[in-house]
Amino acid sequence: PEYMVPSAFVVLDALPLTVNGKLDRKALPAPDLGGTGRAPRTEREELLCALFGEVLGVPSVGPDDHFLDLGGHSLLATRLVSRVRAELGTDLAVRDLFEAPTPAALAERTTPGADRRPALTRRERPAELPLSHAQRRMWYLQNLDGSGAAYNVPLVVRVTGALDEDALRHAVVDVTRRHESLRTVVGEHEGRPVQRILDAPDPADALHTAKTTDETLTADVEAAVRHAFDLARELPLRVTAFEVTPEDHVLVLLFHHIAGDEWSMLPFIGDLTAAYTARAAGTAPGWEPLPVQYADYTLWQRELLGDPADEHSAHHRQTAYWRQALDGLPEELALPRDRARGRDTGHRGDTVRAQVPPAVYRGLRDAATATGTTTFMVLQAAVATLLHRLGAGDDIPLGAPVAGRSDAALDGLVGFFVNTLVLRNDLSGDPTFAELLGRVRENDLAAFAHQDLPFDSLVEALNPPRAAGRHPLFQVMLGYQNNDGRAGRLLGLESRILPFELGAAKFELDFNFEETPTAEEIDIAFEYAADLYDRVTAEALVERLLSLLAQIAEDPHRRVGTLDVLTGRERDLVLGEWAATDRELPEKSVAELLAERAATVPDAVALVAGGRVWTFADLDAEVNRLARLLAARGAGPERVVALGLPRSLEMVAALFAVLRTGAAYLPLELDYPVDRLAFMVAETRPVVLLTDSTARHRMPDVPDVPVVELDDPRVAKELADFPAGPVDAVVDLDAAAYVIFTSGSTGRPKGVVTPYRGLTNMQLNH
Repeated sequence: PEYMVPSAFVVLDALPLTVNGKLDRKALPAPDLGGTGRAPRTEREELLCALFGEVLGVPSVGPDDHFLDLGGHSLLATRLVSRVRAELGTDLAVRDLFEAPTPAALAERTTPGADRRPALTRRERPAELPLSHAQRRMWYLQNLDGSGAAYNVPLVVRVTGALDEDALRHAVVDVTRRHESLRTVVGEHEGRPVQRILDAPDPADALHTAKTTDETLTADVEAAVRHAFDLARELPLRVTAFEVTPEDHVLVLLFHHIAGDEWSMLPFIGDLTAAYTARAAGTAPGWEPLPVQYADYTLWQRELLGDPADEHSAHHRQTAYWRQALDGLPEELALPRDRARGRDTGHRGDTVRAQVPPAVYRGLRDAATATGTTTFMVLQAAVATLLHRLGAGDDIPLGAPVAGRSDAALDGLVGFFVNTLVLRNDLSGDPTFAELLGRVRENDLAAFAHQDLPFDSLVEALNPPRAAGRHPLFQVMLGYQNNDGRAGRLLGLESRILPFELGAAKFELDFNFEETPTAEEIDIAFEYAADLYDRVTAEALVERLLSLLAQIAEDPHRRVGTLDVLTGRERDLVLGEWAATDRELPEKSVAELLAERAATVPDAVALVAGGRVWTFADLDAEVNRLARLLAARGAGPERVVALGLPRSLEMVAALFAVLRTGAAYLPLELDYPVDRLAFMVAETRPVVLLTDSTARHRMPDVPDVPVVELDDPRVAKELADFPAGPVDAVVDLDAAAYVIFTSGSTGRPKGVVTPYRGLTNMQLNH
């Protein structure tokens, strides 16, 4: 099949080897993924080839080159579609790119001038500039959060080399002046929050500096990333430079989410580096003006969505889609919490970090290629499978952020554009993981096509049941970033991104994945609500996920119900300690064990029935007398005695008496139909059926099977005349001890025989 044919071939004189003689994968040259096929036939194909190459960072793309083979993923798909819309003026969706993933195929789906979306251009500003939908929700959430740090967006970078702090101060001012969102505070007009765009700060106020040491660095960085912004008075950007040595600094670049998102970091760093380089050289940055500002986006978004009451508006159409897509959504997932949620549940959070091994990564990529999906979709399906296997059900809703930059004019802009989608995962019917990926692909592409509706508008429209401390519509978030793997040089200096602990959680569980294809790695940062989960539980969830990913990479065609979610410790317990049930068993029947018990503790209470009490000595004596009674009627090895007695002291004694003779007992349930009991008796041919006058009418009459009623005066006298001493009987432990019959639901009931040895084993192990 096509997906098993390599997309590129590289000819080498010899394969590079490690010192151990194994293949050195890191030394292999990267294949040239540029197009090598035919030339474009039309101007549209040529333009699309150029756009593919520009967005994917590939120098040459042919008209028949596949988007996913060229390194495409979900995030780049949105960017490419927005670029095609802008260049061709066509109405295109992400689904179109997945269904027509080459420039030639996509050209057939593009009709110039068909895009009905309003153009994103600079707009006349009203006297009072409203917040965008995303800003409005963030303003509301910020006011609910007591810590103020849950919605911080930090980047911590360690730079090596001489740092020009004065140039950095002026560069921060330059970038703040360039992007209005970085100098916007939230004011109030007639009771409604509005944007107030301020002037750029003075250079003296643009950079915070402090000295630190390697010992205090972690604490200093954590204090910096947890800074609580006052959004009504303070600019939502804070840059801090910690000096470890004159040639070693740690920079903390901190946005509040209301001003920027994770996708804003790339244009911000690019502009900051360009401005710093210019200022260090004694000049001002010479960049081109931005085509639009965040305020223009705010006004354009309202025009794009239209009036919710207008049935032809995008707002109305997309709301209708989501109503149907999320109909019957579970209110809350059954998650493995350590503590119940309550009104006091806050935003305390912690993070567990892990990494997917390269071999597993390659298997996951192969699964994505084979199913026409992306790494993001594979990870989404894996998280849904994990929660499903842990008891969350068949219907797993996950939250997922989308960049929200649906117009090419937004690519280089810093701002809060991200939107949240609810991605529903259907695991009903125990599908294979590959089949689940097909379901995920269809649902995701439909969701991406309706991503313009702001999440707060969706919640308002659906009005789901609310609970204190519970996020509406979903409790588990799934984040994904794709890292091109190129070594960063922030400010032109050698740079290394450092991990940090924000100490806050926006969601109950938040799985964040960062894929670096060039290194064949996926880094996991799993954030969890510390008020609900212990760290050991969070670590176990990550361990289960890693195990699940390894199994998927090995065989994506396994059914999800067969995928193992045990941790290593749990597996050792199940297969080791808990499975070590072997023990030495005595070569004795349970009747013999009863006799030993009666000899050692004769006066201990053995049985209680109502007001009647038997000691072990009483029980053993009654068993011996009954055994002699049954033996007189033919009971012994390879023989069966039917017992049809009500629950009583005598019933227990009768059972042990049968076993003391070496025979097997056949229990007869008193509430069974007489015909069924007759069948059981006829099949086993007991030497006697033991019952009493209260149960006799429930017992069958079977030819050649005598019936003995224990409370018959003659039987009672006979029983009393027998000695109560030990019975001399030899018991074969491999002989039959009792016979029980199946329910017969699939036909005639069948008798099942258990030997004496099995009964002894059950007695001593339960």
